[in-house]
Amino acid sequence: MDFRDRLEALATKVQNQASAIGTEEATKNAFIMPFISSILGYDVFDPMEVVPEFTADVGTKRGEKIDYAIMRGGEVQILIECKASMGVLKVEHASQLFRYFATTNSRLAVLTNGVVWQFYTDLDAPNIMDSKPFLVLDLLDIDETLVPEIQKLSKDAFDLDSIINAAGELKYVGAIKRQIAAQFREPSEDWIKFFASRVYDGMITAKVREQFTALVTKASKQFLTEQVNDRLKTALGAGASAPVVDDDPSAAIASEPIVEQDLDRDTEIETTLEELEGYQIVKAIACAEVKPQRISQRDQKSYFGVLLDDNNRKPIARLHFNAKQKYLGLLDEDKVETRHPIDSLDDIYAYADQIRDAVVRYR
Repeated sequence: MDFRDRLEALATKVQNQASAIGTEEATKNAFIMPFISSILGYDVFDPMEVVPEFTADVGTKRGEKIDYAIMRGGEVQILIECKASMGVLKVEHASQLFRYFATTNSRLAVLTNGVVWQFYTDLDAPNIMDSKPFLVLDLLDIDETLVPEIQKLSKDAFDLDSIINAAGELKYVGAIKRQIAAQFREPSEDWIKFFASRVYDGMITAKVREQFTALVTKASKQFLTEQVNDRLKTALGAGASAPVVDDDPSAAIASEPIVEQDLDRDTEIETTLEELEGYQIVKAIACAEVKPQRISQRDQKSYFGVLLDDNNRKPIARLHFNAKQKYLGLLDEDKVETRHPIDSLDDIYAYADQIRDAVVRYR
């Protein structure tokens, strides 16, 4: 397997086993040692390459240990501190890394729980580990742009200068992307006020701000849906027509009554990005039979429905993504639903024929 395949294989293992790993030692054995071995390519059983329980006395601190030190040419290159997989990583967990970083030749330090990998260097001050990582790898949600940078840390491709040179940009681009993602999940007051002030002509009162909290969240989800749809159409070569967009977006929100009308929906239903991505896959498949604008979605409390002509009597598929095991629900001519377990969104493509058949029945 190539580097990307090995990373995907480990990510699948982490996804399947993370909830069952309860201790730090189990995390090391199940996730961290395989990462060092299969992803970075170092021999975890060769003390010339990987030193477990690495010890270096630091000032008055005696006998403290770092979980792993990766060696090259007899020098420490990467320090790794581990925590249990179910634990949330905090900068306080890196106290030993901070101390050891200044007393070794290492320019790279890693704090990980086996699922999330935080990579640090000394951009802010020489020989002093930064308080914020320059790269964060989440094996449950791999950022494709980071894969080449992770590969630079591997034994065969290790390029310290390239890593350090790229670290500054990676640090701030990654931090900005995480802030944007956080705003899409839960918009802050400043984010809401920013958009409200650009599309709403009236005074931004507390009531309006509260109303725009839901509107900004809704607009963010729709924006993500459109971006996913565009990527799918590009990948599948679909010649779907572009969505109709108002020339003047501010006209859609001109007064408080209109804002309130737009908010008259069930706010208890939370549509996830995974549901939107699944919807776009079903839509891309269904577009082989009908125009894309005829495919619509309605999120219910128990499932996410994909419909033809926005008609509940014309269900194409149902996405049951609210539990750990995901199901694709398909209905026969008598509207009897059969749930098919899926492990990933790509599994939906295996049911392409049934999805198209459902569309043809209603066409």
